[in-house]
Amino acid sequence: MKISFKNKKYFVCKKALSEEMADFLYKYFLLKRHVANTMFNERFISPFTSYFGRWDDPQIPDTYSHYADIAMETLLVKLLPNVKKITGLDLTPNYSYARIYKKGDILKRHKDRFSCEISTTVALGGDPWPIFIDPTGTNNVIDEGKNIIKPDAPKGIQVNLNPGDMLVYLGCELEHWREPFEGKDCGQVFLHYNNKETPGSDQNIFDKRPHLGLPADFKK
Repeated sequence: MKISFKNKKYFVCKKALSEEMADFLYKYFLLKRHVANTMFNERFISPFTSYFGRWDDPQIPDTYSHYADIAMETLLVKLLPNVKKITGLDLTPNYSYARIYKKGDILKRHKDRFSCEISTTVALGGDPWPIFIDPTGTNNVIDEGKNIIKPDAPKGIQVNLNPGDMLVYLGCELEHWREPFEGKDCGQVFLHYNNKETPGSDQNIFDKRPHLGLPADFKK
């Protein structure tokens, strides 16, 4: 695994989660979306409260997402030994981010921020939706806001994940994206880590929060 990841800069780990665990987390997150929607509509909580998730992520507008859901933060730690083994690196956990994508969503071609140095995406359930990754590490996005890509940009490699499968990749080095989603729902969770040997990683643990499970408002 170490040689494969070192050379390719990504690795597909089949059945990182059991089908039962993936299905449980998917159904849990579907219910949480439903609960959050009801509470927002009934004005029981403010739509600006991030603890129950949001629909205003500019990367995927009008799609339910949650930074640091406690169950997903627990998964961030649970899978840490697996990701260490795959990468051959000593890692610190930063944060989790989960989404339930809807029909028509598109994930624009991009690279991630520093907290996502070692990234994973884990398929939880719903309709399948492949992710594309460019292992060349080149920069092909001319204008991220307008999604303008160089005409000769590499096509990328299509990665298909079944529920429980996990893609591990260098989030800050490799462009990744998804084409328009044609299904109804697709649940994914992203788990992000830093290499302890990377300068600045010691100041970035937990994505600069006091501990895991806290919303982004607690960042230093």
